[in-house]
Amino acid sequence: MKKMMSVLLSAAMACTLLTGCGGGAAETTAASEASTAAAAAEGGESGGASQGEEAAGSALKIAIVSSPSGVDDGSFNQDNYNGILAFIEANPEATVTPVREETGDTAAAIQAVADIVADYDVIVCCGFQFAAIGSIAADNPDVKFILVDSNPTDAEGTEVTCDNVYAMTFKEQESGFFAGLAAALESQSKKVAVVNGIAYPSNVNYQYGFESGVNYANAKYDTGVEVVEIASYAGTDVTNANVGGNYVGSFADEATGKVVGKALIDEGCDIIFVAAGGSGNGVFTAAKEADGVKVIGCDVDQYDDGANGSGNIILTSVLKVMGMNVEKQLNAIKDGTFQGANALLGADTDSTGYVKTEGRNQLSADTITKLDEAYTLVKDGTIVPAANFNDIQPDNFPGLN
Repeated sequence: MKKMMSVLLSAAMACTLLTGCGGGAAETTAASEASTAAAAAEGGESGGASQGEEAAGSALKIAIVSSPSGVDDGSFNQDNYNGILAFIEANPEATVTPVREETGDTAAAIQAVADIVADYDVIVCCGFQFAAIGSIAADNPDVKFILVDSNPTDAEGTEVTCDNVYAMTFKEQESGFFAGLAAALESQSKKVAVVNGIAYPSNVNYQYGFESGVNYANAKYDTGVEVVEIASYAGTDVTNANVGGNYVGSFADEATGKVVGKALIDEGCDIIFVAAGGSGNGVFTAAKEADGVKVIGCDVDQYDDGANGSGNIILTSVLKVMGMNVEKQLNAIKDGTFQGANALLGADTDSTGYVKTEGRNQLSADTITKLDEAYTLVKDGTIVPAANFNDIQPDNFPGLN
């Protein structure tokens, strides 16, 4: 895994070197947002100490650098942001500045961090595109970084562990598995699908986990459900492998998200798992305009986003519990107990799961019982769903038979 990631991220770093002087517009936008967004952010003003200035207890100056869909995307970025806001609620002297990197490009993402690193005590980086912050972290040892969805890499693209970087990756395949199991158990048309944003490892994990869950339901409960993929929307992962699935190609393209969603509905899908950031809002719209179609939300409880007149299109939401883990690391920084690490989080630390709270889902009691049974098996390692790079396939994984 490390060798493979080294190769692919070396290519990403080469792209950074080639384009680093040509990203002026995106860089200016990110810098501009850094200086203005804090006024609207809960918790107060922007600005900050120099990187060498010691943070005074809980008076941390925090920046969160996100993908183009921003910190109000109702999903991935927002959950990380909510973790910061929870910390600020308990520590009101702390401040946060959201910075939205508008392109999603790897080089621009790293430049957006480099542009602000001297101004903050803590920088939260949301997404695989920020992997190459390792060199920035090494050059700024007094700044703490919380990296979500990737481990840091150095200038050569080699995965590293940094004393000042807590990198959290998740077993998204577990949450995807729960989505696939729920979809197969609840589908009436016997056709379901998953819509993703970009084929970063985390998104492919969701896809493969979803396929694993459907296959598990078919094998164990004879559900006879098909996972629908439209070839023209197939994804290409970071090694240039075709992973199939249905990919919008962006986390911030609602229009295309709606097109993909409608195409799957036209194919007969009545349940769609949506792991596409802001692009997923378009899939939600397509489902709301159709009859009898439900969606499964991703990363956070999206039930409120599913409101559709007097009804709701959300079947359930599957969870990647980022906010809690971000808040935990901010508390460690405040308390002086922070330790850099590359952590892989899953059901065994309550960091993946699904929504079964009454009034926040439309699952049958029988489906919830079956999900709970499967959760126990995932948590203890009996079921190990397929993921992008765990050398397991959705049709042949531990616990399938």
